[in-house]
Amino acid sequence: MAARVHIQKLKLTGFRNYAKLSLDLDQRHVVLVGDNGAGKTNLMEAVSLLTPGRGMRRAPYGDLIKSGADPASGFTIFVSLEGMSGPTDIGTGVDGGEEGGSRRVRINGAPARTSDALLDHLRLLWLTPAMDGLFTGSAGDRRRFLDRLVLSVDPAHGGRALNYERAMRSRNRLLAEGRADPAWLDGLEAQMTELGVAMAMARNEVVSLLSDLIESNTGHGVFPAATVRLEGFLEGEAFASASDMEATFAGMLETGRRRDAAAGRTLSGPHRSDLIVHHRAKGMPAALSSTGEQKALLIGIVLGHAQLVRAMTGHAPILLLDEIAAHLDEGRRAALFDLIEALDCQAFMTGTDAQMFASLGARGQIFTVSDGQVTPCKDQPTD
Repeated sequence: MAARVHIQKLKLTGFRNYAKLSLDLDQRHVVLVGDNGAGKTNLMEAVSLLTPGRGMRRAPYGDLIKSGADPASGFTIFVSLEGMSGPTDIGTGVDGGEEGGSRRVRINGAPARTSDALLDHLRLLWLTPAMDGLFTGSAGDRRRFLDRLVLSVDPAHGGRALNYERAMRSRNRLLAEGRADPAWLDGLEAQMTELGVAMAMARNEVVSLLSDLIESNTGHGVFPAATVRLEGFLEGEAFASASDMEATFAGMLETGRRRDAAAGRTLSGPHRSDLIVHHRAKGMPAALSSTGEQKALLIGIVLGHAQLVRAMTGHAPILLLDEIAAHLDEGRRAALFDLIEALDCQAFMTGTDAQMFASLGARGQIFTVSDGQVTPCKDQPTD
């Protein structure tokens, strides 16, 4: 069996409310308890930056520099971990500047060409209170959630999405300025067609695999099963090949130029897709379910996807579960901890009361967080 991917040491400098922090860990789950505003989520956010992107809060880098510090000093995050490729040291941070500077990544002391290299060593999934409104929020929020799920099994997905957005912005600008040079537009639309279809196929594959996994778990899960599907961009249509799908999308872009110019944006493409979720047992849209049911559905999806990541990569992702136990009764909390343990992953969890994690027992290491200081709890749980 592959070794559990886990962080063994975490160091922060100048990050949020942490001037300096050095934390030694083992492969057990990490529980952070303390008052609201103490810095629990800040620490978890630092861990979330060990993957491409802006982390679980999507904050500008300048906002991550410790308040009151010289902006030019930036911040640093360093971890030693047992990774997917063995023991690994990872450092990331920014130098500061007007916009917070540019992000750097070093792996085993060597500069990484892009942050995508982080995905060779660990995968991360997170669940935060801000995501509680996912099913009632915008389609854009659900696309970002889905793309994060896709990225955890397909490291190339992020680059495709970024390049697609760049090509689309260039096309929109040409149409808005009335510089509709057919050859130039043809080139941009060819890029959008190839990248957009690849994005759509990757999303569809993950949704299909996740649906199959949820289906196999139905009937013996403590969290309600969800039905998930995509709609909005050629979903549900049959194509003989990817090239046929590309041809259809290319035709949509070409015939839609005048319409898109008038609208000031591209009205067809994978950037318009939406993730549709239903409560399977009730046959009800997740958006119409109760707040508690929505939370339970979301937990079930994230745990199911963690299973999928483990099946596809051979390693379970590290889970970041912010305030995960706050709205669960004691029975569901205990069941959640058992499911997390069964994944053979390391999970970081936060809460205001250590008692909420009593059923985790010796499977967790508990730390008290107070005003940017993190110390081991005096009374660690035992079996």
